[in-house]
Amino acid sequence: MKNILFAASECVPFIKTGGLADVAGALPKMFNKDEYDVRVIIPNYTCIPEKYRNNFKYITHFYMELGSRFDSVHVGIMEYQHEGVTFYFVDNEFYFNGDKPYADTRYDIEKFTFFSKAVLAILPVINFRPDIIHCHDWQAGLIPVFMKTLYANNEFYSRTKTIMTIHNLRFQGVWDIDTFKYLTSLPDYMFTPDKLEFKEDANMLKGGMVYADYITTVSDTYAGEIQTEYYGEGLDGLLRARNQSLCGIVNGIDYDAYNPQNDKDIYKTYTARTMKKSKAANKRALQEELGLPVDENKFMIAVISRLTDQKGLDLIDATLDRIADEHTQFVVIGTGEERYENLFKHFEWKYPERVSANIFFSEAFAHKVYAASDAMLVPSRFEPCGLTQLIAMRYGSVPVVRETGGLKDTVAPYNEYEGTGTGFSFTNYNAEDMLNVINYAKHIYYDDRKAWDEIAKRGMTADYSWNTSARRYEQLYDMIIG
Repeated sequence: MKNILFAASECVPFIKTGGLADVAGALPKMFNKDEYDVRVIIPNYTCIPEKYRNNFKYITHFYMELGSRFDSVHVGIMEYQHEGVTFYFVDNEFYFNGDKPYADTRYDIEKFTFFSKAVLAILPVINFRPDIIHCHDWQAGLIPVFMKTLYANNEFYSRTKTIMTIHNLRFQGVWDIDTFKYLTSLPDYMFTPDKLEFKEDANMLKGGMVYADYITTVSDTYAGEIQTEYYGEGLDGLLRARNQSLCGIVNGIDYDAYNPQNDKDIYKTYTARTMKKSKAANKRALQEELGLPVDENKFMIAVISRLTDQKGLDLIDATLDRIADEHTQFVVIGTGEERYENLFKHFEWKYPERVSANIFFSEAFAHKVYAASDAMLVPSRFEPCGLTQLIAMRYGSVPVVRETGGLKDTVAPYNEYEGTGTGFSFTNYNAEDMLNVINYAKHIYYDDRKAWDEIAKRGMTADYSWNTSARRYEQLYDMIIG
């Protein structure tokens, strides 16, 4: 039996702010349980819903030092079984209280320094000896660092390897070196350009990438992109140096959670076979709920996204007057930067019959939009993997994407001569290119509806479940364990 531990800052169903939580929650269930014992460890946030927290089982607690910050800091261990997977929760109310998992950067740096060290301190106590600790994003970046330094001579970890997975290279956990020395008591020689030092500060993700045995990211294309200066966020040199120990494995989605055949959140359930009529019924019901003109012949294009620069919203800003013509309804759901929230509110005010701005996030409402929309627009500046386009295809909403990262790896562009493809795409980060491809999609929708329905059907029947990704991770684990 191979023992694998996922270490992450969030995980469905307990706590979620982004796609990392989906990976940490859905992927561990998919491994072959006869060969792999995959467990997960995350912080015991006080904002985890009571229905879970009240059922966590207390295992034990102990005290450890945290650099020069604490001689003795409380580390509690809670346990919970969910869908056949064992989850551990690192308990410390000083660090993990509050109504959301993240706060200001300085506090988060300290919190996840504590978390990284606590993970390694906990494992001998619960007697779970991993062959691999699979560390997710910068919040777990110091685990490989501590393994190769503070725990280098610890017999318990003599055969444990580490994998560092980058979900989004833009977020790295950077702060000044003196603070890191204070929090970790790592020696001065660790804070050099070949180790943790980064532009005169220290960088947790970089530390993880330097010391991990292997690095992965969440799509093949993104693994290549981040080795270039444009996408590399200052770490492209290190990634090029380590490219023999780097690969991309595309994320999947949970096909139980996203299934139009039995989704209780949508107005009318459907399959690929019954899609055409049922999607029209979902569209009419959503139009009514949003106060848009009820007309199933309108082309409904949606954006379900965090409203940030990364997501290509400046391209939409430059073209929305022309996207939202008299045949089109544009529906957005999400929260984020104030200027983008205001942008969509402004367009809703300007075109109340064509634009619906829903500046909040609700998983149930998002499902309604996936089921009702004809197309899903994802024009990202960069996109490590992206789940929106995968969920959209599952619901027969045709993705219109920019060819970057996981969007390029998962959406096959429509070829009208061969009758292939699962969506529409454009290459350059350019508003006119995006508009051209949206107009081409509209042309197919209105002038060749049979071809459009076939595109949607191919998307619905493609397999982007976690099965394929889990097999690739199993191969990777086997190779690293040897």
